Order: sequence, then C-alpha cells, then structure tokens
Amino acid sequence: MENIKIYKGDIVFTKQTDYFECFKDGYIVVNNNKVYGTYSSLPEEFENLEIIDYSNNLIIPGFVDLHTHAPQFENRGLGLDKELIPWLETYTFIEESKFKDIDYARNVYSSFVEKLKENGTTRAVLFSSIHKEGTKILFDIVHSSGISAFIGKVNMDRNCPDYIKEDTYESLNDTIEIINEYANKYPLVKPIITPRFIPTCSDKMLISLGRIANEHNLKIQSHLSENQGEIDWVSELHPQIKGYANVYNSFGLLKPKNTIMAHCVYSDENEMNILKENGVFVAHCPASNTNLSSGIAPIKDMLNNNLNIGLGSDISAGHEISMTKVMVLAAQLSKIKWIYNNRNSSFLSTSEVFYLATKGGGQFFGKVGSFEKDYEFDALVIDDSNLSKLDLSLEERIQKFIYIGNHTNIKKIYVCGNEIK
Repeated sequence: MENIKIYKGDIVFTKQTDYFECFKDGYIVVNNNKVYGTYSSLPEEFENLEIIDYSNNLIIPGFVDLHTHAPQFENRGLGLDKELIPWLETYTFIEESKFKDIDYARNVYSSFVEKLKENGTTRAVLFSSIHKEGTKILFDIVHSSGISAFIGKVNMDRNCPDYIKEDTYESLNDTIEIINEYANKYPLVKPIITPRFIPTCSDKMLISLGRIANEHNLKIQSHLSENQGEIDWVSELHPQIKGYANVYNSFGLLKPKNTIMAHCVYSDENEMNILKENGVFVAHCPASNTNLSSGIAPIKDMLNNNLNIGLGSDISAGHEISMTKVMVLAAQLSKIKWIYNNRNSSFLSTSEVFYLATKGGGQFFGKVGSFEKDYEFDALVIDDSNLSKLDLSLEERIQKFIYIGNHTNIKKIYVCGNEIK
C-alpha cells in the first residue's frame, strides 16, 4: 500500500438504509484516495503512521445532490404559487434565456457552485441551460471548485417560447461538441445527456439523444411524472405509447443503471416496475414537489421495492440548496403521506433519508457515499459542539445536525480523497 492517510473522529455512515454504522473515536484508513477500512481501534500495521485527528468531530460521507438546475439559482424563492407549467413559462424559461450572456453565466454559476460546496455537496448532477458556451463555463467552474459532477446541456426543440427553442440539429451538434471537449478533460466532471422532458423534445431529438448516449457511453437525466397535467400532455403527444416511462424507453433513454428520472410523484406500480427493471435512479425532490403543488412521491414504497433512489435540491423549484434541509423535508413529507394512508406501512427514518443523500445517490457515481472498503473518500468533518449540551449518542448527534445544523458546522470537505477549500 502507498499514499496512506488515517483520519480519526466520530464516524457515521450507512451501508444500508435502516441503521447507522457508528464508530466513536474511530479511524478511517484511506489508501490512494479510497477507503481501505473503518475501525474502532487502529490496526497495528498503521500505528506508526501520522493520524489526521478530528476527535470529537463527526466524520460523515459528503452529500450527493442527484438533481438540480444551475441556471435557476437566482430564481430561488420566486414563482412558487404556481404549478409546474405556468412556473416554467412565467419564470424559468425567461431566466434560463439569460445564459446566452457568458458573463452572466459565469457570475451566476460561480455563486451557485460555491453555495453547493459551502453546504457540503460533494457530488451533483446538474442541468445547465440550452447554451453551449455557458455550459462549458459551468464545466470549468465546477472543476475548479474541486467537487464532482455530471453536467448536461439541456435539449429542447418544441413546446417552449421561441426565445429559448433550439433548432434540432444545432442542439445535437452543440451536445456532441461538448461531449468531445469534456468527456475526458476533467477526472471528476463529466457530460450527461439531458433532454429537458418529453413535451419539449421532438421525436427526432429524442431518437438522436438516445443514439448519442449509446455511442458515447454516457449517462442520461430527465424528468418523469412530476405533475398530472404534464402526464396528460405526454399522453396526448404520444397516444400510441402507454405510460410516460415507456415513452422514454421507446427512445432508448432508460439506459440500464445509467439514467436519472427526477420526481416520479405519480409513478404507479407498472411505472415503478419499469424503473426497477432498468435500474433507473429516482431523484426525489421534496421541496419542489411541495412548492409547485405537484404532490408527495411514494418514496418509502419505492425504497421497499429496492429501487435506486437519491435526493435532489431541484433548484429553483426547490428553494433549499442544503441537502440536510432536503433530508428533513423528505422525512416530513413521508410522515404526512403515512398519516393520509391511514398509518399503513411506515415513513422514512432519519437513517433512510441520510442514506438517500449519501450512498443512495452516490451509487450513480460508482462507489461513492459510504466509508465501506474501496469507496472513494468523500467526507465532511462536522463540528457539532454548538448544537447540544446533552450527552448524545452518535445517532442522536447526526439527527441533531440534520435537523438544526447548517453549513457553519462543516469544517473540512474531502472529495475523492482530496481536501477542498
């Protein structure tokens, strides 16, 4: 072994959904930026090596934001009395059109990425706008920040205002140019195919994007079953195909274990089965689902059915970029759904929402979001000493941090073994 680093502290992570792995005064041994082992006491073979000592601080995996829109950052808190389609038309498309101005793009994206990092998001899956040059700026800014991301130039060539509607061939050519330039440019920042959603993409666009994803071995992200009006619209546009998810599937856009579908608020049993069969990741976005009056996604049922699930801030329909705030809302909405289901089944526990914000979403990136052997070392060091005067267990301390902590408690951030400032 070489390039060994040893970290000491109060370690908390989740191998699986239903309980926390806790190591009071424990040790994480990292070899070449990957976890070699997590221990209650340090093995003899490492005793003479330097220890990076974070005693009395929590050490947890970095947070993963599985779905958010970088060009909507300045719109946080706006238009949230509207439902999805009116919100898009009144606020979102107008704001995103500004990103043809590269100076504006650089300014907003710099603030957005800094805020992600400040709140402990170490991995993110991002929508850009339709603009090629602005998207390239986002790639460069994310890389410079030290965090890891998949970034997608949005594709949309129908059913949107002319000022943001793309020519199909120009959109596809811009997408390919970005892929060719950025697929291998940065180790931690990669392109992802990003049709906005079925209503704004022509058949030609969708067929071509499916082919490009396959030819370049790229991941895919989009939206699914967020709003009942949207679902009805998709049915009108594709009456020959039964079910929203099947429309994506028919264009080759449910790529096994490599596709994220955000929301899935109204996914029925049949749609859940399609998602499960294809290993699709569901990005649960509780803030936007309530802000736009979309509904409460059946995340506990999906979790019980072993679907791949992570959490998304979904800026700007979601108003909170902090993944701890997203965790809290996910838990609260799950409890409301449980109450209105006559308290059948159960609701999301603290360990489950923590899992979704770390390992659940992290699996889209590979071995990310846990301190198990061979996982990439993404970590946050949390000073929670100001949160309680009680003598708490590690499980209680992590719950306290999730519910009442904030970015000021985050003292150190590591991404893929490297400390970032």
